[in-house]
Amino acid sequence: MKNILTLLAISLLSLSCSKRDLVYFSDIGTDTIYTTPIDSVVEQRIQEDDLLSITVTSLNAESNMLFNAGVLMPSGGNVNTVVSTPINESYLVDKNGFINYPVIGQINLKGLTKLEAVNKMSLLLDEYVQDPIINIRIMNFKVTVIGEVQKPSTFIIPTEKVTILEALGLAGDMTAFGRRENVLVIREKEGVRTTTRLNLNAKNVLASPYYYLQQNDVIYVEPYKTKSIQSDSNPRTFAIFTSIVTLLTIALFQIGN
Repeated sequence: MKNILTLLAISLLSLSCSKRDLVYFSDIGTDTIYTTPIDSVVEQRIQEDDLLSITVTSLNAESNMLFNAGVLMPSGGNVNTVVSTPINESYLVDKNGFINYPVIGQINLKGLTKLEAVNKMSLLLDEYVQDPIINIRIMNFKVTVIGEVQKPSTFIIPTEKVTILEALGLAGDMTAFGRRENVLVIREKEGVRTTTRLNLNAKNVLASPYYYLQQNDVIYVEPYKTKSIQSDSNPRTFAIFTSIVTLLTIALFQIGN
């Protein structure tokens, strides 16, 4: 009877307890310097549904008015330089990759980096503006973090550059039930949706092409099985489970004496 109770207690405890590694990059020793080249940064490319802020600066106020919506203001200390300050002005990239820009009309910017887009627009504006300075920003660059994090949400990133660790930081980090060794990243690119899983306990994730996130990436943090069991069961079930383990422990102690 004692052996049977012991085996039953061990089985129940093994179901309720599991070893979890809650440390990021736990394979990096405390006395180790780990280095990896930063070559996994992928420059963002303009895609459909992006909202672009496009401003044009030149020496000619009239030319600026053609391509900027807003109020003309002096630029810095040079009274001869005038810029137009946009007021909530943005251009939507349609499903075919085009924006509708003043005077010029339809411009296809899909798939271009910001530098490539600036160079393309400079050539198009050269007919109307002398030596234009063009600035392009993605206004709705966003990533979404859901699952076992403190504050799941969609976050607008003004710098257009964010790592998976920074995104988790914006979401308040993982809860104790988040599976750090199996974080899912969902990415859409050129009409194709791909998924990959990252082990944030391992240092090699620092060299992953998914370490730096891209526009519209979704990060899903899965829960451990114990959390899944809790969500599928009511509190009364766990109260009964705990009581059984307690009674078995008492019985074993009494039999041992």
